[in-house]
Amino acid sequence: MTTVASPAQLLSRITADPAIFGGKPIIRGMRISVELVLSLLAQGETVESLLEDYPNLEPADIRACLAYAHAVIAHESLEAVQVAGE
Repeated sequence: MTTVASPAQLLSRITADPAIFGGKPIIRGMRISVELVLSLLAQGETVESLLEDYPNLEPADIRACLAYAHAVIAHESLEAVQVAGE
């Protein structure tokens, strides 16, 4: 049985660090930005190809990027996003 992560659990995978990409949202402290993942998906890349091209990514990371985009568009709280130094 697959456990479905809540939006807050997914958002906890997204971090921000002023020392990496000027504080843009990134995935789990890696140098992979949410913006990059969303851009690649918008260009038609598949989840499978992203996971192949970026072996440190996990399927939940991609879902986290989508949850982040949804939260931003819906003007929801992003409290689960961890910011370095806070």
